[in-house]
Amino acid sequence: MQEKIIILDFGSQTTQLIGRRIRELNTYCEIVPYNKFPENDPTVKGVVLSGSPYSVNDANAFKTDLSGIRKKYPVLGICYGAQYLAYSSGGKVESAGSREYGRAHLSELDENNPLFKNIQAGTQVWMSHGDTITELPETFRIIASTGDVKAAAFNIAGEPTWGVQFHPEVFHTEDGVKILDNFLNICGCAKDWTPASFIESTVEDLKNMLGNDKVILALSGGVDSSVTAVLLNKAIGKNLTCIFVDHGLLRKNEFENVLKAYENMGLNVIGVNARNKFYKELEGVTDPETKRKIIGKGFIDVFDEEAHKLKDIKWLGQGTIYPDVIESLSITGTVIKSHHNVGGLPEKMNLKLVEPLRLLFKDEVRRVGYELGMPKNLIARHPFPGPGLGIRILGDITLEKVRVLQEADDIYITLMREWDLYDKVWQAGAILLPIRSVGVMGDERTYENTITLRAVTSTDAMTADWAQLPYDFLAKVSNEIINKVKGVNRVVYDISSKPPATIEWE
Repeated sequence: MQEKIIILDFGSQTTQLIGRRIRELNTYCEIVPYNKFPENDPTVKGVVLSGSPYSVNDANAFKTDLSGIRKKYPVLGICYGAQYLAYSSGGKVESAGSREYGRAHLSELDENNPLFKNIQAGTQVWMSHGDTITELPETFRIIASTGDVKAAAFNIAGEPTWGVQFHPEVFHTEDGVKILDNFLNICGCAKDWTPASFIESTVEDLKNMLGNDKVILALSGGVDSSVTAVLLNKAIGKNLTCIFVDHGLLRKNEFENVLKAYENMGLNVIGVNARNKFYKELEGVTDPETKRKIIGKGFIDVFDEEAHKLKDIKWLGQGTIYPDVIESLSITGTVIKSHHNVGGLPEKMNLKLVEPLRLLFKDEVRRVGYELGMPKNLIARHPFPGPGLGIRILGDITLEKVRVLQEADDIYITLMREWDLYDKVWQAGAILLPIRSVGVMGDERTYENTITLRAVTSTDAMTADWAQLPYDFLAKVSNEIINKVKGVNRVVYDISSKPPATIEWE
């Protein structure tokens, strides 16, 4: 059985980052709400208590009984987690007066403590808290301090429990990964969770779960659904049928190119050209949310129609990934957002769900894809919205507008690859604005469309910064689009970050 670390989520913005760091150390972990610890799970090797937006002294702070966890498992409390360990044991946590935020350096470091093995005094850490521990319970031993924080780290005598008031998971804590690695060693983790081991265990689990049952999967051409398809194909072969719907809002030649890529991987794929249906239903619609709903419903209708042509289907495959699963639950366990990629299809068609990637982060999905031998042009693709160019054409959608945007976008992305810029940004694309402006081409005045170029850098799309692309490159793209795409006479570049803007315009 796969051993794991449990991260109890008290609401910190960096909880997912703790999980990513532990995963990077080849150790499987799961994030669960602070009050949902999995009882009697023999695979649990240790527990991490996350930070929180609350003070432990707040009436509505997240609190839970740790008596069944402490002494039974190694425990590491981070920031709020450390303060809650002290508070719940009779210690005192008070306002720091001024918020302790930013870089600090550990002094009086107990280098003999296993949490700080091979770490030296003076190492930089990152603080981010408004409270601080002012009085420790009797059995708590300080193992590190900073200039402003006496109890920067502690260890409880007689039990394998530690607390740190800084954030080892963030980049600015220089030895943060080493501290987490030391904790995994304390837990006795084998650190053998790799893309190869994930594939081996997942394929075996899928074989046992599905047997000879048949599965359908909606392909989008994106990373998640593509890796899902290859994993399922590896487990059940021709019992998997993939459906790739062209809603007419894909990138230029994408339908044909992606179908060819899938066929070369030996997948059983049905391609459905439903462009006219979507264009007709979207005619005259300008509201972004309405467009999304029409495209989403249309996709379900087409998928459902194609699926009913098949016999004895029992399962619906989906490319759900771990951030979707985490986002789907509040830390109180209440469902707040649905991430079923094809809406209500499982219930509508009376199908069971199979989601082989539901425990992976996006970067892990990519590593699994490479381990499976999948082509880079599928695995390293930028994220692309489900409604496609439908939300990159501001205003109503027409065949002519789709043509203009596909041509402009193709020039932009092709040149990004030629200039070795594509892999350096998280996401890029062109947007067609509902704005026409005066221009001069030759001896004639024009009154034509405006294209906006968008490119951002990010690690998880939660926040994003605009990519500082070279001026020479932007000039080349602008010149090529205006010269080659009939109907465009102006190109602009979006230099907005997220927040306050979003990556997409609609």
